[in-house]
Amino acid sequence: MTANSNTQGRTTTTSTTARSESVKGSRSDSARVRTGLNGSAAYARQTAERSVDVPVGVALTVADRVNEIVEPFTARPTAERELKSIRTRVERELNRFERRGAGARRKARTRVRQTRNRVERELRQRRRKVETTVKQRRAKAEDGLKRAQTAVQDRVTTLV
Repeated sequence: MTANSNTQGRTTTTSTTARSESVKGSRSDSARVRTGLNGSAAYARQTAERSVDVPVGVALTVADRVNEIVEPFTARPTAERELKSIRTRVERELNRFERRGAGARRKARTRVRQTRNRVERELRQRRRKVETTVKQRRAKAEDGLKRAQTAVQDRVTTLV
């Protein structure tokens, strides 16, 4: 995944494919299960990247807006008044971004928790099923062994 942002002629590129490819070789089975479950891991990764990109983008946007607006004002009172209104607007936007980020983080945690609970529940059910099957087959085998021993002993007693 590559995210590009162009800021005043500079291009910043963030690449996660190299990291994910290097991790692929060393992934355990549980990691493969986690990444395959409804894309929850991918969703969490995207959310984490977004939570880093949003504050950086917001800071750059705010800096650009402040520079564009404050530069034309030469009179100090006018510039201060304009700057105050900009600060108010920026604080409102930052609060909105923060609420949005908190909501995305909460949603990601909820999805991860739901997926984890679902997988753990399924594993418990499968483990119980396997244990029950093993117990039944062992009991059946022991019962068959006892019957065979009894049949052999009866046969030996009739021969003697």
